[in-house]
Amino acid sequence: MTPGRVESIHLAMEAGASMRGVPEATALPGVGLEGDRYATRMGSFSAKPKPGRQITLIEAEAIEALALELGLVLAPGETRRNLVTRGVALNHLVGQEFTVGEVRLRGHELCEPCATLARVTGKPQILPGLIHRGGLRAEILGGGVIRVGDSVRI
Repeated sequence: MTPGRVESIHLAMEAGASMRGVPEATALPGVGLEGDRYATRMGSFSAKPKPGRQITLIEAEAIEALALELGLVLAPGETRRNLVTRGVALNHLVGQEFTVGEVRLRGHELCEPCATLARVTGKPQILPGLIHRGGLRAEILGGGVIRVGDSVRI
C-alpha cells in the first residue's frame, strides 16, 4: 500500500487567527503542535480539552471536491486543520494508530464542520460541503517534527 503524504502544515496563534503555512512543526505528545492555538490553550475549544484536539488533519481530495461540487475554492489553511494530506482515507483512522513522518498519532473522531468554521471563513456553504469529510481529530502519542512531504502510514 502506498503511503499518503503531508501536503501542507498550518498553525494559528489563537482562536480565530489566520492559519499560517509552515514547512514543519514540532508535535508535542499530549499537547499539540508547538506554536498552535491548541498547544497554548488559546483555541476555540480549549476550555473543553480532549486528547483528540491535539492535531487535526484533512484530505486535499476533500478540499478539491468542494471546488468541483460546490464551486467553493478554499486555500488549504482555510479549513482550519493543521495538516493537509493526500492519498490516505482519514475517516478510516478513527480509533487507529498511525504515523506522520516520525510522529505517532491516534485518530479519535471525525472533525465535522462547525459554526465556528463557517464564521471564521465567512463561507457558510462550507458546513454541508464538509459533512463526513471535514477531516480527523487526533492525539499525539509520540512527538517529533512533521514536515511537508512526510509520509502518512497506517
